[in-house]
Amino acid sequence: MLLLPSLLGLAAFTYLPVLRVAIDALHVTPHGAGGATRFVGLENFARVLGDAAFRQAALNNLIYAVGTVGPSVVLALLFALAVRRSTRFNAVVRTILFFPSLVPLVAAASLFFFIFLPGVGLLDYYLAKLGVSGPNWIGDTDVALWSIVGLTVWKNAGYYMLFYIAGLQNVPRDHIEAATVDGANAMQRLWYVILPALRPTTAFVITIALIHMLTAVDHVVVLTKGGPSNATNLLLFYIFQEAHENFDTGKAAAATVISVAVLLLVSLGSLRGMEAGSRREA
Repeated sequence: MLLLPSLLGLAAFTYLPVLRVAIDALHVTPHGAGGATRFVGLENFARVLGDAAFRQAALNNLIYAVGTVGPSVVLALLFALAVRRSTRFNAVVRTILFFPSLVPLVAAASLFFFIFLPGVGLLDYYLAKLGVSGPNWIGDTDVALWSIVGLTVWKNAGYYMLFYIAGLQNVPRDHIEAATVDGANAMQRLWYVILPALRPTTAFVITIALIHMLTAVDHVVVLTKGGPSNATNLLLFYIFQEAHENFDTGKAAAATVISVAVLLLVSLGSLRGMEAGSRREA
């Protein structure tokens, strides 16, 4: 009985919405009030997969994943290694590195909007001091997505650092001391002792990073609204456009199902990696 309120909340706010999206993905509702919903089977999925805008958004998400997950995880590990010891100085540095993750994404995007403003933004100001002319950071199709990547890495690396700091506390000290006695230098201890012990942590951090990547939308809305020419359109913003701008709820639901399926596959793959890492350590 004690679990009943939680189960009801889970059903009302998780399972029922998921079921509704799955049902909507199989139906079409004509535009305008009073339109009768019509069952169309997998037609919405065919329309989504045949939509060039969806394919562009999926490609953008792939590039976004490559550009954000790897650098964020590597930076988080480097940060954690640098400040893993408990000292007052490291506590201050940890706070500074973690602070960007506390900034709401909309606020961070607004800040970076002024940094990226062509000609008058902070970034172009310092480039001009060096005699360099910067591109249109959020208006150039070749650069805009990478500007969003930079914002994401800045915001998330400090958050992922905390998981690595916790993981480093669990690396057996006797293994490190044994490697030191055997003559291993700092790089060898890192490569052969510390990194293998951090495999489960790394798999978990990658899972979280991929989930963040697939659910990113706020900064796209603030900075570019998917432009220019869909160069920064990501899957979640594509779904928003189909549902609230094109009023095609069936197509939006089908795109949501596809995105959730990808997210589940990615999460399961990462969990398998965590289990494999744990077995190696055992």
